[in-house]
Amino acid sequence: MTPQRGKLYINHGEDDQMEVYGYERSIVKTSVTWVFIVLTAGLLRLFFFWLPHLMVRAMNKRCSLDRATVLVFRDEYKQWFVSHVHVVTKDGHPVNAGRVRSVSGGSNTPLADVEGAKKSNVIRYFVTKKIKYVWDTEYSHFIRLKGIEDNVTCNYFHDAACLSFNEVFRSRVLYGFNSIDIHVTPIIKLLFKEVLSPFYIFQIFSCTLWFVDEYMYYASCIVLISVLSITATIYQTRKMQRALRNTIQSSTIVTVIRNNNECMEINSDDLVPGDIIEIPRSGCLMQCDAVLVSGNCIVNESMLTGESVPVTKTPLPNPRFTHEDSKVYFNVKDHARHILYCGTQVMQTRYYGGHKVKAVVFRTAFSTAKGELVRSILYPKPVDFRFNRDTYIFVGILGVISVMGFIYTIILMVRRDNLVEDIIIRSLDLVTIAVPPALPAALTVGIVFAQSRLKRARIYCISPRSINVCGSINTVCFDKTGTLTEEGLDMHSIVPVHDGKFGLELSSVKMLPRGNMMVGMATCHSLTIIEGVLSGDPLELIMFESIGWELKEPGMEESSNFDTICPTIVYPKTEEPVGPVYHNLTSRFEIGIVRQFTFSSSLQRMSVIVRQLGSDHFDIYTKGAPEMVSSLCVTDTVPPDFHDVLMTYTRHGYRVLALAYKPLSDRLKYPKLQRIEREQVERGLTFLGLIIMENRLKPETTQVINQLNRANIRTIMVTGDNMLTALSVARESGFVKPTEPIILVQAFPPQTDAVGNVTETPHVEYVYTDAREDVEDNVNSMGIKDGGADIEKGQGRIYHFAVTGKSWAVLKEHFSELMSKIVVRGTIFARMSPDQKAQLVENLQDLGYYVGMCGDGANDCGALKTAHAGISLSEAEASVASPFTSKNANISCVPTVIREGRAALVTSFGIFKYMACYSLTQFLSVLILYWISNNLTDFEFLYIDLILLTSLSVTFGRTHAYGKLHRVPPLVKLTSVAPVLSLILHIIIMLAVQVFFLFYIKQASWFVAFVIDPEDEYNYISYENMAIYVSSTYQYIILAIIFSKGKPYRKSMFTNYAFLVNLIIVFGVTAWLNIYPTDAVAEFFELQMPPDVPYRFIFLGVGFINLLLCLLLETFVLDSHFMTVTVQNKLERILPGARPRYEEVESLLQANSTWPPVTSEDLASTFQRLDSAYQSRSTLNEMDNLSLSGSESGSIRLTASTGKQRTRLDNGILSGVDNPTYHGDEHSNESTRL
Repeated sequence: MTPQRGKLYINHGEDDQMEVYGYERSIVKTSVTWVFIVLTAGLLRLFFFWLPHLMVRAMNKRCSLDRATVLVFRDEYKQWFVSHVHVVTKDGHPVNAGRVRSVSGGSNTPLADVEGAKKSNVIRYFVTKKIKYVWDTEYSHFIRLKGIEDNVTCNYFHDAACLSFNEVFRSRVLYGFNSIDIHVTPIIKLLFKEVLSPFYIFQIFSCTLWFVDEYMYYASCIVLISVLSITATIYQTRKMQRALRNTIQSSTIVTVIRNNNECMEINSDDLVPGDIIEIPRSGCLMQCDAVLVSGNCIVNESMLTGESVPVTKTPLPNPRFTHEDSKVYFNVKDHARHILYCGTQVMQTRYYGGHKVKAVVFRTAFSTAKGELVRSILYPKPVDFRFNRDTYIFVGILGVISVMGFIYTIILMVRRDNLVEDIIIRSLDLVTIAVPPALPAALTVGIVFAQSRLKRARIYCISPRSINVCGSINTVCFDKTGTLTEEGLDMHSIVPVHDGKFGLELSSVKMLPRGNMMVGMATCHSLTIIEGVLSGDPLELIMFESIGWELKEPGMEESSNFDTICPTIVYPKTEEPVGPVYHNLTSRFEIGIVRQFTFSSSLQRMSVIVRQLGSDHFDIYTKGAPEMVSSLCVTDTVPPDFHDVLMTYTRHGYRVLALAYKPLSDRLKYPKLQRIEREQVERGLTFLGLIIMENRLKPETTQVINQLNRANIRTIMVTGDNMLTALSVARESGFVKPTEPIILVQAFPPQTDAVGNVTETPHVEYVYTDAREDVEDNVNSMGIKDGGADIEKGQGRIYHFAVTGKSWAVLKEHFSELMSKIVVRGTIFARMSPDQKAQLVENLQDLGYYVGMCGDGANDCGALKTAHAGISLSEAEASVASPFTSKNANISCVPTVIREGRAALVTSFGIFKYMACYSLTQFLSVLILYWISNNLTDFEFLYIDLILLTSLSVTFGRTHAYGKLHRVPPLVKLTSVAPVLSLILHIIIMLAVQVFFLFYIKQASWFVAFVIDPEDEYNYISYENMAIYVSSTYQYIILAIIFSKGKPYRKSMFTNYAFLVNLIIVFGVTAWLNIYPTDAVAEFFELQMPPDVPYRFIFLGVGFINLLLCLLLETFVLDSHFMTVTVQNKLERILPGARPRYEEVESLLQANSTWPPVTSEDLASTFQRLDSAYQSRSTLNEMDNLSLSGSESGSIRLTASTGKQRTRLDNGILSGVDNPTYHGDEHSNESTRL
């Protein structure tokens, strides 16, 4: 908790930062507040129900947090929350929070961030957004309660002792039960919550008024509709809550080691941080976050990553074996490969002998990875959509208008000496007319139909409110692999290296000699056998299967015969050697994988240590990104044309991997291999060659990207893949036109010498990704005259930036002033980490873009959740946080979502204007009739509100989306020029028509003025009433027609057959009521029909004129390019802050002809210079980071009593294991094979 500018914060500087205010009970303020609640007949209490934080302020007084009994929070989205402070003893007994002023004590236990919680007599805490915060006396603030994750050394987990029953009890008091509890709200509570919402309170007020005024039929219908609506809402809410609970909430029986190494089976809800659990060999669904300390696990992390690829989890490295007298701190991000996350599925385990696979629980309940995902669902980022904000503004304006009508009615009726009761009823009735109660429900009509159409297109939406937002999307970010390109790869070729030079490209792997290159392809992977099927990363599967080898893993029976680790064995299907042989090739060519350094996205590589049957030493093979692997190799073994050859393939969109190897010293024995750090052996390698794989574009990709470009929707590629590959895919798929240059933004970090002095400051370079000649051809083809564009100055004005993840980090840290320019013109972002993807989306949003994100779920979850509209192509659980999920795994869903979003947004615009004009038209009708002490009758209201309004509003939204995306997106601001003028001008026309008929009918020879009936005050039968009512009924139909717009965002209303039939029916009924109703019908509606039948056709004729005038006004004036674009843009230039920031940045870029200062340089040398800059920067720190994040060091346990133990496995793959008396932790450090 950090003070800033007089404010206090919890989670300061984090994503969930919130302002906090402390309050304590005030008897005086509480008493005064309750007096006002009674005086207002409970209305003040109802107001506090809607805004509980104001009730806290009204009844309590501000105080310091150490005295507070209730806290008020405001998050970054301006949402308010209230939490009460609780105090319990360490034994779980509650204490009156108001009597506790401080908590004393301290602790050095790593079980929590809260220093005083463990040894103090009481625990003072509160819970908000499912997270517990505990009072820290030393710093006098509340700290988020965490598990064993901060300020904890790795040694702690290896030294962790079993918890006693007393420790478990106290930990449960502090942490609570390990349950991600999804509460299903009771029906009675939901009922009160719905009924007491502002919408239904207004409905109750309106219906009560109508019943008092004897509008029995209409009020009864509204009550019936409201009951059905509330029932449906409660049913849907509970259905969704139950579905979420059934999906998320789970518990199981786990084996835990407690109380002097006693194994016991307990419910997973009873787990606490610090517990040591056993992972069963058959696997399990993890119910907590735990650190693996022994054995290995194969885990499906699709819940987190969206990718159902088995992941190897290895034990946490034990620093005592490699970092003497040093503390290596545990870090969740760096040690992710050693963590079993809650919600992930452990598919199987690997261990040796009779030892068990163990893990130490470090987070439970909502603090876990799964808990954070559920919290993001329960407390989503509110959609800050301009249309929604503007609707509140317009409702407020309608409220002001209703107040004006309220005053008008009071003045009018007081002057006529009407009864007070009549004055109250008539004036309040006008309020219910001006503010339409059905507006919120009507606005959801378009969304409901759009959601239904998306479902038929196999696109599922869990956040319907996001559909309207999709209509405003003007930028879409795409992941590459699995999104733009096919998920699977095809083996294209092998490019081996001999004596530091590239050999001939081998298009068939069968042509590859059985040597180091083939052995590397056979062993350097993380494949495993699950239920008899070879499983793992698709890329590695293709690589392994292409060479025709077999993989064998030890079974339970086999491994139990030896008190050591059984390796994975690989061997060729055929024994005949081809070409040069590998080592001393015998008749049995088998290789054991005895150690694996798993792949890390931050390290961009993986390695394995292997031994061939009969060999006297081990070898290490490394596979990964070519740039990374080459940097680990001896310079002489890397071909001098390495970057040129690499670019040849990556520019054509191929996926390129590099292989390297090194024979290890024969003095390096098996026990030491299991403790060695990866950076100690991943250096001085020999470069073996390149593996070329073809990652084809999906058939739909280019077509969709071109479609979005034609619609003026910006497309951005953000990928973790190689920059050159990304550039090739961007050109091929249409992100960048052939005539448009791409400028590579290279940000170099500061360089320091050995003592830390800065030798070179950070700087940015801009380099064309194409040759200078190509750039000149591109610029010339764009029609730029000589002198009009300086190629070295980047003055072609149409250019795209390409940025790598490394450069992004440097720009963000050292060149924040350039970020807006880079983001506005950036099209290709490569080698981006998951966090950087989310940062890019946030930067785009900050500039005013409405951003969509489309990814396959792997590493895209953060960006999918951050974007205005995330579209996941994965059906994994991670996509539950994405508003949209497409069952069709290609990007064709993107234009579909945008088209439906635009249709829904235009529908919401139309319905809002229709509802506003309807209420104002009826408001004016009543005001006119009030002038003559008249009003619409009960059944006239009923026909307008139920037959016309309800039916037209429902069928209005059934119009389908237009088949093509228009270049200009629909308006998102109701306060724009066109919508405001539309409402004003149409209302003026409606008022003019009604006033015309009011005066025109008085000119008829048969006209008789309305006179109040003293015996029946509700007798409104008159010619004036008929004139206003009939003319207005045509106007409600006219409004529905003119606001039901078609092209370019919706299809023509003539394709909406339900709406057409509805129009025909209501027009027919209205014309019948106007021209020749039966006496019974006229009496039912209380209509005084003109005796002259031809006269009645005047209403029909004026109605057509009214329709024609409104159509011409809406179509040719208000919807014109001049009004919607030209006038709107001029107005935005005048009003400060009206234009989005990205337009201002774009204008600056266009005006600045000297930026960026672009140079032409060979890309290979450019990448070499950048790689060198990063390799030379903080080498010692980098090596240390590599050792912490990538190593799987640990120990094995040998029980032989002789000086040397020789294993029998495969006649010597693990032969020569020395030091048999060594006893270490009971865990192996193998990957999935061990």
